[in-house]
Parts: sequence; structure tokens; C-alpha cells
Amino acid sequence: MRSSMTLRVAILGLGKIARDQHVPSIAAVDGVELTAVASRNASLEGVACFSTLDELLARPDLFDAVALCTPPQGRNEQASAVLSAGKHVLLEKSPGATVSEVRPLEALAREKGVALFATWHSRFAPAVEPARSFLASTTVRSVRIEWKEDVRKWHPGQEWIWEPGGLGVFDPGINALSILTAILPRPVFLTRSDLSFPENRAAPIAASMTFSDGHGVPVEAEFDWRETRGEIWNIMVETDAGSLIVADGGKRMLVDGALRLDEPDREYAGIYRRFAELAAGGRINVDLSPLQHVADAFLLGRRHVVEAFVEA
Repeated sequence: MRSSMTLRVAILGLGKIARDQHVPSIAAVDGVELTAVASRNASLEGVACFSTLDELLARPDLFDAVALCTPPQGRNEQASAVLSAGKHVLLEKSPGATVSEVRPLEALAREKGVALFATWHSRFAPAVEPARSFLASTTVRSVRIEWKEDVRKWHPGQEWIWEPGGLGVFDPGINALSILTAILPRPVFLTRSDLSFPENRAAPIAASMTFSDGHGVPVEAEFDWRETRGEIWNIMVETDAGSLIVADGGKRMLVDGALRLDEPDREYAGIYRRFAELAAGGRINVDLSPLQHVADAFLLGRRHVVEAFVEA
């Protein structure tokens, strides 16, 4: 007999992120159990498998919550269906294709008394909280973000990322923005955006952005999907107490070049521990500030056409 404290999770969309992160992380967290998956083209041994969300929802006895690991386009309709069924919802990043479509989901979750969790996995990286604590007691002088990787390595064959709502280079870049909005003492707002679009795609392959915090502190970000020499996922902050670097996507933290923290990736385990806490109280945790910055980048963006993108 299962414990009443166990959160039974179903995954919708058994793609790369679900297999690489969600499935093993659920298995690693006490009090959370994977009991079902719904996927058009994939199945998983040991759990109930369905081809569609409707088929999954027809078996409410099997699960308490659904983790939506589908592309952001269409996420609103899926989340609405799950919440309407009285089940908790975890939204992979980004929580939706637009900012405004997520707000009705919050209202529906409150109405149904269930949890809604818009996740930003990079905020659970080990260096994020130490960096926030360090910056809370300093004066920030400047910030620079470099977030570069090879799209062919991290998104092979995933055409949805190039379509409207798929975010393009902001799909990884939003991870940097989620860390930035978590660690800075004051919020920032976008002042300039330059977006580079392949001539055969609807989403950018690179972005250069400038922000302000209203106090004159320069904040710059460079995102690029054409980096073939290895991943660069760094946030550099100059302060009156020294130079802080949140490196390797948040796995490491350095101050004035000295290594202060270096820990393995346990981001998704942190997400599921938090989801279990939210589900226990039927609470909502939705912060849309990273997605708002992306929306602003498209609104203010100066668009440049670059070479056509061809999948290797």
C-alpha cells in the first residue's frame, strides 16, 4: 500500500528533457513516485503508458499530479485540462508560449485548490542561493552574462524551438535570466535587444541584450546557439566586495577567482522536492519574470537576418 504522503506523478511528453532529468530525478526523491506517462511516440517500462492526455485523464486513480514536459506551444490547453481534473501541475520551463496565458492557470488552480508550479530548474543549481546571499550584502557595479552552446547538441531535431512560441536561443537563455532575477538585490528591466534570426527560422539563434536596474548599474547578456567549442554558461558580477562568477550554469561559484563552491547538478531533484511541498498544501508558485524579459526582448528587438540554419 502506498503512503498517503507519496506524490504520484504522471509525465506528459516523454522527450529528451523528461528522460534525461525528470525520470531519474523523480526516482531519486523520497515521497515522489512516477506512476504514468503519456506520450505519442514513447513509453516507459514499469509505469502505466498512454498515448494522449485524454487517455491519461481518464485514469485519475493512477496519479495526483502531472509534469508537463511538452513544448510551450499548447501548454495552456494541457495545463487547463489537468487543473480542471483537480490534479496538481508542474510546468517545465518556459511555463507557456506567452506571459498572459499563464495567469488564468493560476486562477484555475486556486479555484480547484491544487498546486501549480512554474519551474525554473537553474534556480535550484547549487551556486544560486550562495550568490544571492553574497550580493545581498554588497553593492553591484555591473553584470555580464555569457550563455552560449551548440543547438545541434542540445536540441537535435527539435523543430518546435524554431517556431513562434518556441523561444529559439531564449530556450536556454531563459535559464540565465531565471538565475539573474533570483540573485540580484534589485529587479532589472530591458532597455535594448538585438536578435539574430536565421533566414529560414521564426525564432532567434542569438541575442544581445542590455538591462537597467534604475540605478545606473549596467547589465548585459549575450546568448548564442552557434558555440561549437563547448558550453559557456556564466554570469559575472562586479561588486564593491569583489568579482563574483556564477559558472557552469550555477554549479560553481568563484569570488575574485577563488573557488567557493563546486557541486554536481541536482537541480531537478530540488524541483521535485519543492513540488511535493507545494502539492501537500495545494499552493501556487509562479514567477513569470524570466519569461517577461524574453517577451520584452521580442518587443524591443532589432532583428537581423543571418545565414540559414541547417541541422547537421
